[in-house]
Amino acid sequence: MKPALLVTSILVAAPALAQAQAAPEGAGGGGQHVSTRDQSGDVIVTAPIRQSETDVLAGTSVIHGEELARELRPTIGETLARQPGVSATSFGPSASRPVLRGFQGDRIRVLTDGIGAIDVSNTSVDHAVVIDPLLAERVEVLRGPSALLFGSSAIGGVVNVIDRRIPRSVPENGYRVSGIAGYGSAADERSIGGAGDVAIGKQFVLHADGSYLKADDLRIGGYALTPFRRSQALAAAGQPQEVEDGEEPIDFAASARIRNRLPNTAAETWTAGVGASIITDNGSSLGVSYSHYDSLYGVPVRYATDVGQEQEAPRLDIAQDRVDLRAEVNTGGGFFDQIRLRAGQATYRHYELEDTGEIGTAFYNKGLEGRLELVQAQRGPWQGASGVQYFSRDFNVEGEEAFLPKNSTEQVGVFTLQQYSTGSFKAEGGLRFEHSDLSASPQGGDLRFFDGRRSFDAVSGSLGASYALSDSIRVGLNGSRTERAPSAEELFANGAHAGTQAYELGNPNFELEKSWGLEATLHAHGQGYSFDASAFYNWFDGYISENQVDSSVCEAAAAPSGREVDLPCFQSIQRKARYWGFEAEGSVNLFRAGAFRINADALGDYVRASIVDQGPVPRIPAGRVLGGLEAQSDLVTGRVEVEHVFRQERIAAFETETPAYTMTNASVQLKPFASSPGTILTLSANNIFDVNARRAASFLKDFAPLAGRDFRASLRFSL
Repeated sequence: MKPALLVTSILVAAPALAQAQAAPEGAGGGGQHVSTRDQSGDVIVTAPIRQSETDVLAGTSVIHGEELARELRPTIGETLARQPGVSATSFGPSASRPVLRGFQGDRIRVLTDGIGAIDVSNTSVDHAVVIDPLLAERVEVLRGPSALLFGSSAIGGVVNVIDRRIPRSVPENGYRVSGIAGYGSAADERSIGGAGDVAIGKQFVLHADGSYLKADDLRIGGYALTPFRRSQALAAAGQPQEVEDGEEPIDFAASARIRNRLPNTAAETWTAGVGASIITDNGSSLGVSYSHYDSLYGVPVRYATDVGQEQEAPRLDIAQDRVDLRAEVNTGGGFFDQIRLRAGQATYRHYELEDTGEIGTAFYNKGLEGRLELVQAQRGPWQGASGVQYFSRDFNVEGEEAFLPKNSTEQVGVFTLQQYSTGSFKAEGGLRFEHSDLSASPQGGDLRFFDGRRSFDAVSGSLGASYALSDSIRVGLNGSRTERAPSAEELFANGAHAGTQAYELGNPNFELEKSWGLEATLHAHGQGYSFDASAFYNWFDGYISENQVDSSVCEAAAAPSGREVDLPCFQSIQRKARYWGFEAEGSVNLFRAGAFRINADALGDYVRASIVDQGPVPRIPAGRVLGGLEAQSDLVTGRVEVEHVFRQERIAAFETETPAYTMTNASVQLKPFASSPGTILTLSANNIFDVNARRAASFLKDFAPLAGRDFRASLRFSL
């Protein structure tokens, strides 16, 4: 895809959106949402200092209400995939993690109410994020340097899923109930979720919630394999195979014929949680919660397309038990206006099941994360917040595909964010120091694993400013210097990993990953229109990535254990790298037709990433544009949108190109009860023309396309 083409598409649309004439009276106003894509006036609660989206010096998105009801999917990655600057790993319908500005894995933090998910989803793309979108009330996406206050591993951004498992307020009527029920035709997906709060007296609130989802194999819009992979499989069909006793030879021709359904993608997930809070008259609160997450799902088969390749159809059995704490103290005066404490502890395990139902590999994880924030009282133009964050993880993998040794990670971070605002000028500076200890030990005397400890001291900071050119237009510029400690996976990996179909080899001698970054922002919000844009550039030193190398490298590393290397060899390396790109979105009131306001919106994003003297960074999302047309009234909203994703031809040596695709979606949302605006009935048709679409960011793009035509219905209510 040529970047000039995408840039031109956005720039052609931008003047019409940002310089739109004032809409007819009643069609919209400053600070009023003119489209479900318009975030003007939204307060970002994820940041330590809560502020309007238009004042954040980085790309930011908020999804809630009608838009959340329309975009809701079983995974947080697919729920956010149509937000600007966001793609998804798309490892089947049950394991899809967000990709922000081309970053994924350990460079993205996925939070639940400000604290990590405490799972192992960053370890491999086939591991699901243990956060249930069905119970979400709001999702915030922070991209750029402001996200670094949540950890050095948030260099790409933060996704914060906000629920009310720990109540924040006393229900006005003594109770509060919300629920959702949905159906999706592509996987015969049935889901239901609900949450309720009950006040006991004037200050004590009890909470309970739960959800259930069951889905069959996903329907797709064509063949499972790409034409290139199908031709490989058909070529292998007539070749002799060596198989062990009791095993069946691979039917390559049958693999090439698979279409319309994606085998081994069925899922069943349920969650349950309880919580309680004490809430004082001045808004201070103390609350705790317990939750359980349980899921059994299959991941798409990475079909063998050549003789000698392995082919598995694993299913994952996940369980997590978690306890959370949140406290907020409004001091009523003094230097600090508010003190916030957030903590979570979880025990997680998952089993990767063989075709026979036996456990092939087991993953165990125990984690603890705590965060204390001290929010300063505003003193004239000054405002700020400082805090400390602690994180620990004990992680172990057992079984034939234990590609990591037993390891522990401990991090302590200290951070501050300070703001200065006077008139049209706003300035902001952030600083974070983080100390990390990582250790690994061999399993059963297996000498292929590094035995030792690494410690890192990372310092990250950002400095930026914005200026209001008028009451409706604000421009900003932000610079950052970031440092990230390598993860245990990047340091200690040494083994076969079925999820990525690779023998992964880390490097225990890695140093800090360092980068400089610049980001420019534009916010234009006025009567009847809205436009937001961000452009960014990052220079990396010591960027850590995996590179396919000769199998002899992994054979030498595997030799002490006597294991064979029968998968492609991928070795982690450190190099200089460059990332640059942009995202933009806008909306405008066109006219009024009777009781309906007719709105148009558009978004586009593009990222280009290269490893210096080597080539493109692998699995970078292709550029795209999306345009929508809405008809809104107080009770009915209708929407049609078209998304075009360009061809991704900037690929690493071991990748294949990803074709362009165009998807068309339509939806109708009804608010049947004027007295209950929280009751929303959503009917949608997605991928109407049954396109066979694949995302460039996916490890499985050649074997598992996105969902085909999907009719969805959901009813969401709150009382």
